[in-house]
Amino acid sequence: MFPLSSPIPGLVWAYRIKPGSRGERLSPECRMADVMTGGGFVWIHLNLADGRVAGFLEQFPGLTPQAIAALTTHDTHAALAVDEKLIFGTLIDFQREFDAATRDIGWLHFALSDTFIITTRLQPIRSVDKVRAAVEKNTSRYAAPLQIFEVLVAEFQRGMIAVVLELTEELNQIEDHVYGSEMRDERRRLTPIRRLIVRLHRHLRTMLLIMRRAAATDDDEMPDGVEDSLVRLAGRLETVDQDVSALADRARLLHEELDSKQSAETNRHLYILSLMTALLLPPSLVTGFFGMNTTALPFSDGAHGTLSAFGFILISIFLSWLILRRTGIL
Repeated sequence: MFPLSSPIPGLVWAYRIKPGSRGERLSPECRMADVMTGGGFVWIHLNLADGRVAGFLEQFPGLTPQAIAALTTHDTHAALAVDEKLIFGTLIDFQREFDAATRDIGWLHFALSDTFIITTRLQPIRSVDKVRAAVEKNTSRYAAPLQIFEVLVAEFQRGMIAVVLELTEELNQIEDHVYGSEMRDERRRLTPIRRLIVRLHRHLRTMLLIMRRAAATDDDEMPDGVEDSLVRLAGRLETVDQDVSALADRARLLHEELDSKQSAETNRHLYILSLMTALLLPPSLVTGFFGMNTTALPFSDGAHGTLSAFGFILISIFLSWLILRRTGIL
């Protein structure tokens, strides 16, 4: 990352890419004039944690107020618009820690034209670092900013596939326990997975809708090649969205199966408790009868009164059991 003293506020990196030649990483001390001259196109990546970014973008030639708003917004939803030969909006992605990618959803804001692509973010984003590494390795394959944008979305798709595989493996483990003979409550593991799947599915559907809507924009405003690119990207995301939708259905069925098993276990416990109540009710009547503070109770003067009362209790339990068997409850 470039130092905070860089003349361009919030600068994370900047590249000048010339078709047919190796790209150049611009100096941390580069200024606006250095960015705007030199041929080819530039990719500038900015950190929105620097509050001066908005002022810098207002001075950047070629950006409209709508594009600046899209680059500096803190909204957490996908967006894409085409206006005055500019493409700008917000893409969903995954945040990245210092040592690994995470499943936390992040947001990448972008704006591009024929001569530049500007990306901004608040937290480190997984796909951006992947694409930056690819640009440093082979810049000759990127002939226009639109190709950088397309690779960013494609890299997000690869990240989504990796997350889908991880979630599939976790659901496999939960499924083994759910359909196993041992009763285990896996809802604590399943609930956060369902929450993540629902969020991913919702944001993917939004991205698909906005890409299809942007592809249907008036041809006079659409830069060359954008429509075909958006159609290709929508096809990529549609495939991943189908996988995520299948995971959502599978997680929902597992949750329903868990609820069903839990209900069956609860009903079994209630059944046992009801039987215990039915069997112990007659002995309770017997002990209640002999415990009354009245005179002339049976066996009160005999030598074996206690044994006789205990015999009545056993007989009452046996009669209760026999009645329950005859009625088909047991």
